[in-house]
Amino acid sequence: MGDRRNVSEELEEIRGPIPGPQTEKLAQMLRAHESRNVTYLSPEFPVFWESADGSTVTDVDGNRYLDFTSAFGVANAGHSNPNVAKAIAKQTTRLMHGMGDVHPTEARAKLLERLPDILPLGLTKTFLATTGAEAVEAALKTAVIATGKSAFAAFEGGYHGLSIGALAVCGIERFRKPFEAAIAGDTLFLEYPQAIASEPAIARTRAALAARNDIAAVIVEPIQSRGGCVVPAAGYLAGLHAVCKELGILLIFDEIYTGFGRTGAWFAAEHEAVVPDIICIGKAFGSGFPISAAAARPEVMDAWPLSTGEALHTSTYLGNPMGCAAALVTIAEIERLGLVERARRLGLMLGSRLEAFVRYRNVAEIRGRGLMWGVQMRDAATADAVVKSALALGLILLQSGTRGDVVSIAPPLVITQSQLHRATEILGNAIAAAE
Repeated sequence: MGDRRNVSEELEEIRGPIPGPQTEKLAQMLRAHESRNVTYLSPEFPVFWESADGSTVTDVDGNRYLDFTSAFGVANAGHSNPNVAKAIAKQTTRLMHGMGDVHPTEARAKLLERLPDILPLGLTKTFLATTGAEAVEAALKTAVIATGKSAFAAFEGGYHGLSIGALAVCGIERFRKPFEAAIAGDTLFLEYPQAIASEPAIARTRAALAARNDIAAVIVEPIQSRGGCVVPAAGYLAGLHAVCKELGILLIFDEIYTGFGRTGAWFAAEHEAVVPDIICIGKAFGSGFPISAAAARPEVMDAWPLSTGEALHTSTYLGNPMGCAAALVTIAEIERLGLVERARRLGLMLGSRLEAFVRYRNVAEIRGRGLMWGVQMRDAATADAVVKSALALGLILLQSGTRGDVVSIAPPLVITQSQLHRATEILGNAIAAAE
């Protein structure tokens, strides 16, 4: 299980009202100066973070919370992982920024060489980026270059980022609808096979894809994240891979959320022994320092023309040396601490504890894998009440789902058993309060 001496065992500690007075002052600043569409502000939510350590977060009023979100699935190796922090600090004294596609850095070369050791077998050529949406757009562009086709297939409920290119494959209507007139292409949206068996789902998928001759790639989350932690029917991903191979369509796995041990495997593709043509990674990749990537089979990535001094797709911060340093040590920390196996083992424990919540009338379903779970509530209002009640009790949760009716759970993989037990106890109390 690895050496975990640096992992904090602290539990929650609420010292005053939630939100506290300092949070309220900062909320007024945001109201005055931030775009009104960014941060949801209410009398009960949110709190302003001041620091974080391992699996806990402390707000600006001195209240400490257990974190069941990993800050959007980023802190797999723990908040403020000391070895990652040291690597970033050391890099800042040597070189904070390189020159993207012009003058590379040592850190970038070392990271690119390291990635094939952990990625699904054969995905050895990589495009580094900064955000998840950038990685998705690099993957979509790669598919266009490799196939000569221009349309994509995606899934209802799928989430791949909110940049204008990524929105073309976003399966959550509230994000896509305001910008539909500006979105290029004619995306085919497929049903994500949660409630039906894999064989009929695969047959439907094949029929839908075979009816089109312009599909360059299918993009899929092996477990939908923002869509509400939706797990596909067993065998579906393997069947989808076979269908794509048969029809000459590339398969892109968006593992930005599910990667780096989250589901009890380095990448969720491993659960069905599927190797996609392209994989998108991010979030936990740099433990909080922004870095992402799209990696592919060489014959796919090599469809891009050889650079002659002007890259067709690049970015100012491509392969930022601080991001590369953070990613290299994050990978080492996940291995050192045994976090992939830990997520698998603790996930079995967490799933068992969550299943007890089905006794509540407001809980419709429990689903998940590893340390990625969703509690399907009766409606969005109930999910909202649970998230706010839990926050007041010292537990940070996220509301998700296409209708906002899911409470998502994704703690740092370093969470201790005592923290896990206490967090589920708080969650149970919050669900009971919503009854």
